[in-house]
Amino acid sequence: MTSAGRGRLGDMSRTNGGPTVILDALTIGESPRWHDDRLWVCNWGAGEVVALDVEATRERMLDAPAAIPFSIDWLPDGRLLLVSGHEGKLLIQAADGSLGVHADLTGVARGAWNEIVADGRGNAYVNGVGFDMMAGEPFAPGVIAVVAPDGAAREVAGDLHFPNGMALTADGATLIVAESYARRLTAFDVLADGGLANRRVWADLGDGVPDGICLDAEGAVWYADVPNRRCVRVSEGGEVLARVDVDRGCFACMLGGADGRTLFVVAAQWQGADAMFAGERTGQVLAARAPAPAAGRP
Repeated sequence: MTSAGRGRLGDMSRTNGGPTVILDALTIGESPRWHDDRLWVCNWGAGEVVALDVEATRERMLDAPAAIPFSIDWLPDGRLLLVSGHEGKLLIQAADGSLGVHADLTGVARGAWNEIVADGRGNAYVNGVGFDMMAGEPFAPGVIAVVAPDGAAREVAGDLHFPNGMALTADGATLIVAESYARRLTAFDVLADGGLANRRVWADLGDGVPDGICLDAEGAVWYADVPNRRCVRVSEGGEVLARVDVDRGCFACMLGGADGRTLFVVAAQWQGADAMFAGERTGQVLAARAPAPAAGRP
């Protein structure tokens, strides 16, 4: 099934100014990825992964096994990975489009699994928030697990305060994770065996509440912020370099487009976990010109 968006992706990389809505009527968009010249988005609440081509035409790419949470990335060989959060499974798409189990994460940690980023060696980093926010459970610290190419999973970092978006630098040497509840970006060195070491604060964000993140070629991080309704570009140490303000919560962002300089933002009205999918669909994909192109992964 396809449907047209409100703007053209090909135009966004040549346009300056504020953000432009290129798609609406999503439930809540998450985990945007620029892949094979298209923008892919997980539509939480609708149980689908959609993609937008250069004309902003929407196509439903696959059904997700649960309404929330789920996120996607790709292995170096092109196979799609999908985190099925409440099942505690990392799924992999076969050539016929079917999803099978790549890794079982239930033995690593409890709670909902959230975001993913895959490296160039076939490892996938998946984080778990440590508790079930949707069920009203009290806070518990989260973890990052690494899933090896053979599907073996192990914890490589813990005591994270609601881990959210993750990104790997272009050289694969550093992983950065958003800790939403701690209002900071945290970095780790990536070891030869896929482990993480030398944990450090990459940036304290003040009143910023980071959700999804992406990296650019100047070494800056863009982070999406739901309560503050914005996406912010920061350098290591936390200096604010740029920001894009919108009229609803920003859940995640991704750089892409023909020259990598389009910042795609998935945003929706946020009324709390209890009303996450109540009422009309307010989810949008917006696009704005960025000062530097994409770098790293995803």
